[in-house]
Amino acid sequence: MKTRKLHQIEVSEVGMGCMAFSHGYGKIPEKSYSVEAIRQAYAHGCTLFDTAEVYSPGLAGIGHNERIVGEALKDVRENVIIATKLFLDSSDIRRYGSVYEAVKAHLKASMERLQTDYVDLYYLHRQSASVSLESIAEAMGNLIEEGLIRGWGLSQVDVRTIERAQKITPLSAVQNIYSMVERDAEREVIPYCLQHDIGFVPFSPIASGLLSGKITTETRFESYDDVRNWVPQLSKRNIEGNQPIVDLLKRVAEEKEATPAQITLAWMLHKYPNVVPIPGSKNKERILENLDSALVELSDEEFEQLEKELNQLKVYGHRGLSR
Repeated sequence: MKTRKLHQIEVSEVGMGCMAFSHGYGKIPEKSYSVEAIRQAYAHGCTLFDTAEVYSPGLAGIGHNERIVGEALKDVRENVIIATKLFLDSSDIRRYGSVYEAVKAHLKASMERLQTDYVDLYYLHRQSASVSLESIAEAMGNLIEEGLIRGWGLSQVDVRTIERAQKITPLSAVQNIYSMVERDAEREVIPYCLQHDIGFVPFSPIASGLLSGKITTETRFESYDDVRNWVPQLSKRNIEGNQPIVDLLKRVAEEKEATPAQITLAWMLHKYPNVVPIPGSKNKERILENLDSALVELSDEEFEQLEKELNQLKVYGHRGLSR
């Protein structure tokens, strides 16, 4: 697979979101299945694996997903890029005495679960109003100097937040929601990242499955924990409203001998050189299908026609930065 850079960190141009092995999409697989799925993704050319300390089913406790990722990749650690995330609030600062010590404590716990002595990309999962962003950026800079992390990032943020952090410690990546039906990032965030050599990592690039063409108004999700129950585009009314976008993808996919999911990923890869999507799935076949989107090349003419038709279609439902 071709590679791209998240600032200074080289990664496969399509990564893998690992959350679904722990929560968010109904019943989770057995650990052995999840570990094997991650290893198959690596064998297929994927080198970017995204996790977080909080990705866990309720009874399993914090770090469930990190443990799976660590087990799967421990034998190829030097060949892969591991990204994980932390939450931080005022209670952490009181417990550890400073922002730096709190961030470092979270990091060390993640490293233990990931079976590694460094993390390639460490994200602040969401910003807390009770903790100074600038102090977190300074702490991340210290951790980079110490060799405990290679780079850092922010998730679900606007340009003003990025600018504040960038002034203290330059970012390697910003991870925001982005897909054909969630295009807010195109207005300011992606252009800013391009200008400042920051990678942009879209999560939910297939809109929680909507753009795969496999979800219909008859689809029922497995449990209350399934995030698709509250994704705006996946209400019955909005699935119907967004059907023209899915139909467009199906038509182009047939022409390119690809799948709708592969077309939507190929579209964003063609559009921006700093974009590295991290589609997530708990299904081995879907994971490999998503990675193979890197093999689907749109010509400039094909891209422009797809973009033109897409821009004429209304999107029903909007998730934005709130979740």
